[in-house]
Amino acid sequence: MAMETGGPVTQKPVGTMDRMINGIEWLAAMFVGIVALNIFAAVVLRKFFNTSIPDSYDFGRMLLGILIFWGIAATSYRGGHITVDLVWTAAGPRMKRAIDVFATLILLFVVAVQTAMLFDKVRGTYVDNVLTYDMNIPTWPFYAVAWLGDVSAVVLIAIRTWRLIFNPELLDEVHPEQKADE
Repeated sequence: MAMETGGPVTQKPVGTMDRMINGIEWLAAMFVGIVALNIFAAVVLRKFFNTSIPDSYDFGRMLLGILIFWGIAATSYRGGHITVDLVWTAAGPRMKRAIDVFATLILLFVVAVQTAMLFDKVRGTYVDNVLTYDMNIPTWPFYAVAWLGDVSAVVLIAIRTWRLIFNPELLDEVHPEQKADE
C-alpha cells in the first residue's frame, strides 16, 4: 500500500527518444513471447500428436538469435544487466560518472563492430541463398531482423552515451548497492 506524501506527483516528460527506447524494449519482449510460443507449440505437437512444425528447429534457432540481439538492445540502454562495480562503488560521484562514460563508450565500440560483422553475415546468407531444411525458406530475413536488433543496440547505447555526458538526469540509473542502502 502506497503512502500519500501530499505533494504533487511529477512524471518525467516522454520525448521521441524515450518512445523509441520503449518501442525497442517492447519488440524485445515480443520476441521472448514468440520464442516461447514456438517451443511450446513444438513440444505439444510432438508429445500429443506425434508430429512437428516443419523447420521448427531452424525457426527456433533463428528466433533465439533474434531474441539475443534484441535483448542486447533492451539491456544496453537501461544498464540493468549484470555488472561488477567494485571500483565504481568505491569511487566518488565524478569518478563514477567518468567510469560510466568510459564503459559505455567501450560498449558502443564493441557492439558497433559486432553490428558490422553481423551485417556481413546477413549479406552472406543472402548472396549464398541459404535456405531452411524442410520448406526451403530463405534465412537471410531472420538474420536481418537480428541485425536490426543489433543496430537498435548501437542506437540505444549512443543515446545512453549522449545522456551520460550531457543529460545524466534523464537516465533512470538504479544500482543494486543504492537499493540495499534504502
